[in-house]
Amino acid sequence: MTIRIVPAVGDPDAARSLTTLLSQLPDAEPAGPVTDSTQLIDTLARLAGEALDELPEVVLVHERIGPVPALELIREVSLRFPSVGVVMITTDAGPHLFADAMDSGARGLVTLPVGYEELANRVQAAAQWSTGVRRHLSSAGDVFAGPGGTVVTVTGAKGGVGATVTAIQLALAAQASGHTVALVDMDLQTGDIASFLDVQFRRSLVDLALINDISPRVLADAVFSHSTGLALLLAPGEGERGEEVSDRSARQIVSALRSRYEIVVIDCGGQMNGANAAAIEMADTALLVTTPDVVAVRGAKRVVRMWERLQIRKAEETVTLVNRFTRNTEIQPPLIQKITGTRVAAAAVPANFKELQAAVDSGRLHELDAKSTVKQALWGLAGELGMVKPSVTAKKSGGVLAKRNSGTFKNDRGSVGHPRRRRGGSADAEGTR
Repeated sequence: MTIRIVPAVGDPDAARSLTTLLSQLPDAEPAGPVTDSTQLIDTLARLAGEALDELPEVVLVHERIGPVPALELIREVSLRFPSVGVVMITTDAGPHLFADAMDSGARGLVTLPVGYEELANRVQAAAQWSTGVRRHLSSAGDVFAGPGGTVVTVTGAKGGVGATVTAIQLALAAQASGHTVALVDMDLQTGDIASFLDVQFRRSLVDLALINDISPRVLADAVFSHSTGLALLLAPGEGERGEEVSDRSARQIVSALRSRYEIVVIDCGGQMNGANAAAIEMADTALLVTTPDVVAVRGAKRVVRMWERLQIRKAEETVTLVNRFTRNTEIQPPLIQKITGTRVAAAAVPANFKELQAAVDSGRLHELDAKSTVKQALWGLAGELGMVKPSVTAKKSGGVLAKRNSGTFKNDRGSVGHPRRRRGGSADAEGTR
């Protein structure tokens, strides 16, 4: 049996030494080393996108890999690619680290300096486990073994530009097309998805923050099943408790949601913290919402530059949505694209609060009329971002998605866009919140 191996090692000397040893293993087919956690996840997602059989049997994770810490990276790989055996390479093989590594999903540890016999034994054991899992999964057609769902984050350039309503309508559009969808309120201090959807629920993100192993049952206990079919994971009712959600716990929560739902939409609000920064870094699509005014556009530029400085997300990997758009506004989408360096979405949301006011005031945003131009624009955006299934019918979507999925659509600027697939506070006074 050929054993395909992907080593994730940031240190060049360690990578060369490990590559030499791997090349000597019988039946081993080592790939070139990946140098950071982002590259590893992208590589595995690309291979899984081609075919699940293309995934390697074994991934080796060096303890000094970054920017995501090794144990968190192992957990994410195990959740997203459950048929891949992960082995950790470390200088400390003590019982505490061994227990933590096993809890994260590792299949074994190799101590540094790496010896041939130990490496061969651990790789062989992980490969046999991987082969057994794949054999089991292939005989169980209802078991999900793919690379995990799509994560879309929605961030406001500043408060009140429309992030929350955008996130809600994107989630509703994806759910209406037949996807399983989780909507997460990661605006930890001022999140109000619950208010917009008329929900009273005691559990929140905080209930998952201190749990090391988020099982499906634990996750289900923290999620509220909304009448629309959306699974809601809400912000804490007491804003100060948002500090309990760390970047580490946010990564675990997002990974757990990704493994269970086909689409995960995360409202990150208009303020940055470690938790939503981790979510944005993990996202397949990062959406930045702005309005066509000087203050908001400056805010959008500031957010994008901060993400780049902190190595969270590159500008060209960010999609900007223009909300409250009118034809006669002085600041047009091409100018916003030039200022921010992002890709501006072809869909633009018109400034028409009258359509929203009744639904917002009653906390029934999910009952917004299908004829609403705001809803049509946001559901069209869902199609543009690849969040809806092309087979959705007009009956199910009220006509909004059917028109979007005809292949092209016209936005408020009169231009024609085409669907793109992904890669690997309080209610507002106008437009969306």
